[in-house]
Amino acid sequence: MAQQHRARLALADGSLWFGQGFGAVGTQVGEVVFNTSMTGYQEILTDPSYAGQIVVMTAPQIGNTGVNPDDDESNRAFLRGFIVRELSPTVSNWRARGDLGGWLAEQGVIGISGIDTRALTRRVRERGSLKGALTSDDSVPDDQLIQAARDWEGLDGIDLVRGVTCAEPYHWEEPTEDEWAFRLDEGTSIPAGSLHVVAYDFGIKRNILRRLAAHGCRVTVVPADVPADNVLALKPDGVFLSNGPGDPSAIGYGVEATKALLGRVPVFGICLGHQILGQAFGGQTYRLKFGHHGGNQPVKHLPTGRVEISAHNHNFAVDPSTLPAEVEVTHLNLNDGCCEGMRHTSLNALSIQYHPEAAPGPHDPDPLFAEFIGMMLDVSGRQAGS
Repeated sequence: MAQQHRARLALADGSLWFGQGFGAVGTQVGEVVFNTSMTGYQEILTDPSYAGQIVVMTAPQIGNTGVNPDDDESNRAFLRGFIVRELSPTVSNWRARGDLGGWLAEQGVIGISGIDTRALTRRVRERGSLKGALTSDDSVPDDQLIQAARDWEGLDGIDLVRGVTCAEPYHWEEPTEDEWAFRLDEGTSIPAGSLHVVAYDFGIKRNILRRLAAHGCRVTVVPADVPADNVLALKPDGVFLSNGPGDPSAIGYGVEATKALLGRVPVFGICLGHQILGQAFGGQTYRLKFGHHGGNQPVKHLPTGRVEISAHNHNFAVDPSTLPAEVEVTHLNLNDGCCEGMRHTSLNALSIQYHPEAAPGPHDPDPLFAEFIGMMLDVSGRQAGS
């Protein structure tokens, strides 16, 4: 286990939080959010949607399963900092290839333990997401650290997608493993490669690509700013809009591309992709008070009344009152009533705000992938298994 040292967190409200540092040494600013997942910290750390944020884990002890390359959801960590109540003093898992502190040091991410994460979470819930400055450098005065948090520009209006998207198109073939096989037994898979999905990488998680591949799709991933004509030239059966970080209103190029694709191919969006699709429909987005981050959010599927426990990671939402009449709200968050899913009644486009691919999280919403497959099959005139 990497050696710990003194560290501090300063919030823009003037409060200071003291603990022990682990991981990288230095100073960083970001938006402080809390995540309520009990497991899966490595998948959270490597989710590009956390770019620009300092993540507080509400589970009391983190680090006991170590780290391993199989659980990475991208090629590196993009978040600004990591806060835990207790860093596990031991690693006990047969899959582990290293410890959390050493891995964060390699990734250049500052960690801090010994923080009263319950009190910190209450503060964020009461006051909303707060700007913060995290340091493991004793030479930085307290007042300077607080000022750094206050002076940071924040995430509103900032395009963070360009910092996480891929540089060049690539193909993805790896499916999910046996734990997901029960979904494929329901007849939702198709012969491998019979449907071609082009996935926009706004910060895509690998398990999304695995789920598409597991359902038999041939997947081509393209950078976030690829024009719609270039995507259509690849002759996709469907287009996927991925998750990603930051303010959806700053991703105008994604909105314009999506507008040009609507009605020409089926479209499926997740998280930021949901927000981009909502804007392409003509709707608007807004900032939530402290966002949804964690693997235990209850969502109601309105057409059936089914309640799903689901994984979330977003600070913004689509305002349903701004959507045209042709867009049906299909999912609602049962905690705050915000729009969690929608479907256009005539343009073969659907989206959800949360994460059916989990990693980490429940598998309840996984049938959304099958719904997208069915939409593509209906449009192409093909039949599953043909």
